[in-house]
Amino acid sequence: MILSALLTSVGINFGLCLIYITLYSILRKQPVNAEVYAPRIVAEGKYDQRSDFNLERLLPSTSWVMRAWHPPEEELLMRAGLDGVVFMRIFIFSLKMFCFAGVVGLCVLLPINYMGSQIFIDFSDFTNKSLESFSISNVNDGSKRLWIHFGAVYAFTAFVCYLLYDEYNYISLKRLAFYSSSEPKPNEFTVLVRGIPKSPTDTLSETVEKFFSEFYPSTYLSHYMVFHTSKIWKLIHEGDKLYKRIAYLKSTKQSSQRFGRVGFFWLCRPKVDLVEYYEKKLDDIEEKTRTQQSLLHGKELPAAFVSFKSRIGAAVVLQIQQGQKPTEWLTERAPEPRDTYWPFFSASFLSRWIGNVVVVIACVVLTILFFIPVLIVQGLTNLNQLETWFPFLTSILNITFVSQVITGYLPSLILKTFLQYVPPVMIILSSIQGYVARSQIEKSACNKVLWFTIWNVFFANALSGSVLYRVNIFLEPKEIPNILAVAVPVQATFFITYVVTSGWTNTSSELLRLMPLIYSYTRRIFSTKSGEEFEVPSLSYSSVIPSILLFGLFGITYFVLSPLILPFLLVYFCQGYIVYRHQLLNVYSPKFETGGEFWPIVHNSTIFSLVLMQLIVVGIFGLKKLPLASSLTIPLPIITLLFNSYCRKRFLPVFKGYPAELMIKKDRRDENAPGKSDFHEKLITAYKDPALQPIQFSRRTDSHNAPLLASES
Repeated sequence: MILSALLTSVGINFGLCLIYITLYSILRKQPVNAEVYAPRIVAEGKYDQRSDFNLERLLPSTSWVMRAWHPPEEELLMRAGLDGVVFMRIFIFSLKMFCFAGVVGLCVLLPINYMGSQIFIDFSDFTNKSLESFSISNVNDGSKRLWIHFGAVYAFTAFVCYLLYDEYNYISLKRLAFYSSSEPKPNEFTVLVRGIPKSPTDTLSETVEKFFSEFYPSTYLSHYMVFHTSKIWKLIHEGDKLYKRIAYLKSTKQSSQRFGRVGFFWLCRPKVDLVEYYEKKLDDIEEKTRTQQSLLHGKELPAAFVSFKSRIGAAVVLQIQQGQKPTEWLTERAPEPRDTYWPFFSASFLSRWIGNVVVVIACVVLTILFFIPVLIVQGLTNLNQLETWFPFLTSILNITFVSQVITGYLPSLILKTFLQYVPPVMIILSSIQGYVARSQIEKSACNKVLWFTIWNVFFANALSGSVLYRVNIFLEPKEIPNILAVAVPVQATFFITYVVTSGWTNTSSELLRLMPLIYSYTRRIFSTKSGEEFEVPSLSYSSVIPSILLFGLFGITYFVLSPLILPFLLVYFCQGYIVYRHQLLNVYSPKFETGGEFWPIVHNSTIFSLVLMQLIVVGIFGLKKLPLASSLTIPLPIITLLFNSYCRKRFLPVFKGYPAELMIKKDRRDENAPGKSDFHEKLITAYKDPALQPIQFSRRTDSHNAPLLASES
């Protein structure tokens, strides 16, 4: 790709970013948009709803930047939880890493690459030349200057490993401090038990009671059985929809909308009062719901939440195999009540295993199918190939601006569009693996999206074309560095445009929140006082974290190969730090808390990126006829993997559980707490399925925030 195509892509995306940020800075000042741009502030009742018009509302400003920058990490921890703090540490870690890489890469490596003569450069037509002149490919074969690249690889690896250790240690201490200072939570005292064996004489509930009373008499407190409530939830959702419809009909000023035809062959039926009709249906649904609840008595699932008197008691049960058969009395950490995902409690050990196999197969098939848009993208980056496929477009492709847009902007845009559908699909796949917590689904989906994007965005694009048909070479591990050394540097410019298109524009569009804005205006126009309950959104870590780590992979891999990518990445991480800090403080509210368990994913991805960069450099030095440098680089991946092994032993246990020392200290502290007995009483019903609560559908339509379901005393 030539420099002019890259400049066209940068110009288009910079303009889009400027438009998005300008629109946001104006729209956020309008009180009518408060639920879109400050939903968390509105929910907390802290939003200033002054409606006096002034000219300042129509002028863009940057005051929001300082408000996002100033709050300390303690305030972020209080508002977004430890997961929010860890999420922002990814940006801080990346900025530290690429600031160092930028100084070395742009001030040292880039001039050396540019001064090479391996690739001919015509300075009279500079903008129409390939960007390979800024890459290591332009350094002459056997040049002594390649030893500077060798030293940069070792220095960069040492610096990144230092940052990784420092961040892992910092977040580990934060996690322990967060746990130690937190108030007692039901999940700390509770264990989920699945695979409860059936008894010919006792119910499942009696079996659980006898088992834990016999083997844990001093620590066992209570248990709550899980029921199959999918039918009840369907009725509740149907009732919610009817309630919202009734609320809208009662609030509308057009009386004609209250009368209409319903049922089959509705054109032949007379008009009826829709409010009365829907209220009768609502009464029927309420009665059916109570009937289904009464039928559940004695029909428990082989799963139960078992609570204990102390944290250490629950931890002991969690770590030890309970039954003689490994598939019975299976224990796992209980999620927080708000984090519980109910649909798959009925899944048996065998069905969960089959579900995992199906998900693996589905991921493989999805990865293969994604090669279709990848091949389309790679075809667009090569105008000669595009003219061969579509000869009737030759005259259009000869227009300079059109060719620059097609080769520089369109490929990244197409790939970005297809990738938007990947996170929701991975969430669906993760949800059928038998997880019982939304946080577990998010973490599983995060891993799937990460490795899917690494393979389909990085490897598939880097290895497509002339190298793709040589798959048999991958059967010889010795050839892998050489293959990567040939294929990866060529795609540097494509990944730069991808950073600009997907990174810059996505981050600024996150600030604008275009779809919620459109929905907000549509709702106000077509459904005044719809009765919908205002809900604060939450940040989807499974879609955002993989994108950040993918850009980290680009930067680490191309640090030596093509340092020109580094300033574009620094702009992205600076932009992301400000935007997402602002969103966590004002827009998003956490729906669960894992205590920073996303960080090991970040650590593992960075280690993978480092090893990949080192393997490519081994091949590069070999191709550049510097075999000694290639041989001396071989120990570096081994050292990096040993460092990773040490970090796993040193820090990972903290992210899998909490030490007994802290648990016992918290248990002793709670012994003298005045509300201990009240908390134990709450444990009994903390994990009761909301679908089993005695309910009635609320008829209140005079308030926008009226609850859809109200508990009966």
